[in-house]
Amino acid sequence: MNTMSLSPLFRRSIGFDRLNDLFEASLQNDVPSYPPYNVEKHGENDYRIAVAAAGFSESELDVNVEKRVLTISAGKGERNDGAQVQYLHQGIAQRAFKLSFRLDENIEVQGARLENGLLVVDLLRVVPEEQRPRQIPINGSQRQLTDSQETRADSAVV
Repeated sequence: MNTMSLSPLFRRSIGFDRLNDLFEASLQNDVPSYPPYNVEKHGENDYRIAVAAAGFSESELDVNVEKRVLTISAGKGERNDGAQVQYLHQGIAQRAFKLSFRLDENIEVQGARLENGLLVVDLLRVVPEEQRPRQIPINGSQRQLTDSQETRADSAVV
């Protein structure tokens, strides 16, 4: 069992409690090797996941988002064309799979499409205005706390 402490990383950070949990979970889970996939970044806020889905139709693929986890899965149904197939070489696996990706709270799934044997899922990071960087003025025209506000703040803490 790996016992690695990430506490030195968090000494100078605030509000990254879930990040520690994410690191611990990623150390415990095995990375799936099937099907092959790419995670791509296009520009500053555009992301794309491309999954090799050769041999799967749109009806056999599922893309779901639940509790900030993107799940891509596929199940290969039985052949309904009535033809008995004997493979001399079967290099396209076409076996069922399930991939999961944890999404940041600002990532939105824009859509999914199947093109040229790849399932492409487009993602967009939408940063709310209150989370964007802003300049804080020093000795600016911002209101200062008065004695009555400080007293109320101190009594609320107690």
